[in-house]
Amino acid sequence: MLSCSVNLDNSEQVRDYIVEHKRWKNTFKEAVCDAYQHYLDISGLSWNHPIFQRRRRLPNILSREQIALVKGEANPRDALVFSLLEEWGCRPVELYETRVRDVDLERGINSIQTAKWGLLRLTERMNPSTLAMLKTYLAIHKRGLNERLFSSMNPKRMGEQWIRAKKRAAQKLQDPTILKFRLYDLRHYFATMLYHKTKDILYVKEKLAHRNLINTLVYTYLIDFKDDEFTVRVAKTVDEACQLIEAGVEYVTEMDFAKLFRKRK
Repeated sequence: MLSCSVNLDNSEQVRDYIVEHKRWKNTFKEAVCDAYQHYLDISGLSWNHPIFQRRRRLPNILSREQIALVKGEANPRDALVFSLLEEWGCRPVELYETRVRDVDLERGINSIQTAKWGLLRLTERMNPSTLAMLKTYLAIHKRGLNERLFSSMNPKRMGEQWIRAKKRAAQKLQDPTILKFRLYDLRHYFATMLYHKTKDILYVKEKLAHRNLINTLVYTYLIDFKDDEFTVRVAKTVDEACQLIEAGVEYVTEMDFAKLFRKRK
């Protein structure tokens, strides 16, 4: 892509091209910079890496009922895809890259690989109904162990099928709010519900394979805790923080050079 427009060995030209590109979002520019950095590392070159400010916003969270309504308007294969994204909390590209060998059909767990150079993800168990749907699907399509679960469903195709299903659901129910939800919001739903159940942000971080806890903390703001009571603890050293975490106390934020933790009474 870059090589068609600029000289890759001219890092200043590449930098200006990326920075000034008007149709690219900052998140995509960051990805292009990461790819170009690999080229520079191989070529023994260096550059002045641009810094982009990423706009953060709270994700949209569907209700369980809304997810069920959208899946109800999808064909069996697409409903299965949506169910796996909802239950595994994986990205569409990660589901696309999942092979038959990555799923233990006897125990209903997976060991899928992460994208974006993420950490190793803990395995996740499927609901019995979803596992039964997957077994039926594989029995019909007879995939080999090294074949993808859904060879014809790349991330773009998954998104297109999600849009079709949610449009039918919105029209059927006369509820246009359903249209705002993206396929990726199934991952947000997984993370939000997992945190709501466990109140363990580090566990959620591991499940999402996040490298940075800041990316996971957003899910703590999506749950209403006004009826809950907590004991608050403060850690001013790494050892104190480690002791609190080992005791099952949940990290909340940092203030005045101290880390705040809380635990349900």
